[in-house]
Amino acid sequence: MKRKILLPTDFSKNAWHALMYALELYKNHACDFYILNVFSATSNVIDSLLNMEPGSELYETAKLRSENGLAKVLDMLTLLKHTNPKHHFEVISKFNNPVEAIKQFVDEKDIEIIVMGTKGETDSRTKTFGGVAIDVMEKVRNCPVIVVPEQAKHNLPKEIVFPTDYKTHFKKHELNYLIELAKNCNASVKVLHVKKEEKLKELQLNNKKLLEEYFEEIAYSFHTLSSIEIPTAINCFIESRDSDMVAFINKKHAFFGSILTNPLVKEIGYTSKVPILVMHDLRN
Repeated sequence: MKRKILLPTDFSKNAWHALMYALELYKNHACDFYILNVFSATSNVIDSLLNMEPGSELYETAKLRSENGLAKVLDMLTLLKHTNPKHHFEVISKFNNPVEAIKQFVDEKDIEIIVMGTKGETDSRTKTFGGVAIDVMEKVRNCPVIVVPEQAKHNLPKEIVFPTDYKTHFKKHELNYLIELAKNCNASVKVLHVKKEEKLKELQLNNKKLLEEYFEEIAYSFHTLSSIEIPTAINCFIESRDSDMVAFINKKHAFFGSILTNPLVKEIGYTSKVPILVMHDLRN
């Protein structure tokens, strides 16, 4: 059965880089890649949705720009001789709010994973993540997301960092994507605890034991850092070990609060050169 992978693009360098990363990550898998561009007439999406109707000059101009951009992406794949027989590409141009269009498409096609760039064509130097990337990580809750910084290498992950305080009771199905990714890439998972107290409480010890059960089919190890801020600790750990990816479960009302309204992911991103895998607590 083919994997269904959504690749949102705004035709920026970062979006192209994320697309290339996805092709490498799934090079051994039969995949349907859906390359989606969501267009509007102006930078004010709400204004566009209210005032731009199919048939109007504004709408048709924006639609043509979108379709031409997607055709160029396919041309570039052809020029690069991306001829993996396991890969099939379909391009989609949609007029909508980007996050709403992505949510609808995920539902409609039963998408397995979204792979996208951290920021788009505005490429603000002061922000690590563009607004769309943050909204997708936060609001598209029925599908995991891999967000790829432009500096990320195009290699299969061999070491994935999974930060936790052991206070959260994970369900195995919430970690299925991480476990499968580790298996497919022959990667090890490094469970990182940034400790605030001297000893783990009984609840934490029980949750740690659960992780041991969940990860029994993959290579994994436990690591602890102390007396350091969590974002700094995660970045130091990744850089010192040259890890390839960091994975989170976005659980509301838990360790990270909702990690993306909390500055944690944004702070990590400031120095992160590795892709971030965001999974979700499906009970929220």
